[in-house]
Amino acid sequence: MTGKVLLVHGLLNATSWLRPLAARLRAHGFAPELFGYSSLLDGPQRAVPRLVERLRREPVDAMVGHSLGGLIALEALRAEPGLAVPRVVCIGTPLRGSASARGLAARGWTRPLLGRSAGLLQQGLQRWDGAAAVGVVAGDVARGMGRLFCRFDGASDGTVGLEETRLPGIADHCTVHCSHTGLVFSADAAAQAAHFLRHGRFAQA
Repeated sequence: MTGKVLLVHGLLNATSWLRPLAARLRAHGFAPELFGYSSLLDGPQRAVPRLVERLRREPVDAMVGHSLGGLIALEALRAEPGLAVPRVVCIGTPLRGSASARGLAARGWTRPLLGRSAGLLQQGLQRWDGAAAVGVVAGDVARGMGRLFCRFDGASDGTVGLEETRLPGIADHCTVHCSHTGLVFSADAAAQAAHFLRHGRFAQA
């Protein structure tokens, strides 16, 4: 599969954050587009309906979401099951909820950083049972601010625990040697995302 791929950014980011990933996917033969929202002021309550409307108006062949962006993408497909988006790649997404987010929410001085996205980031999803095939690219280099606010059980990318990226119902999962922030700039993460978008599975290590 090739075609239009809509990229969705994460917490406290903007569309410009995903331009390096977009460039790498373009080099793999895809036509990336960017979806922007305010993680603080919009949160999923506003971002999800806006994303659904964007997908109705301008259909795409797949979506790629970094961190919170992966949750926003899946929530849009859950809200509107009729949207014809066959594949989604979540990159560094805390699908089962984020211990870092819960740590931030527990402190009055850091709670505002989560804005209206606090609930979704803390709780995540129970499982994925939508029509789209979902693949997850996770990082295992524990370098990030998340370590200041929680203790991970097992490997992490410094912000999201590896086990937090695993969810019943996803089609495939892979790990690249990268931190949470670095995933957006990683050639390996982009190559794995492109492979999943094209084949519905990740390349074998």
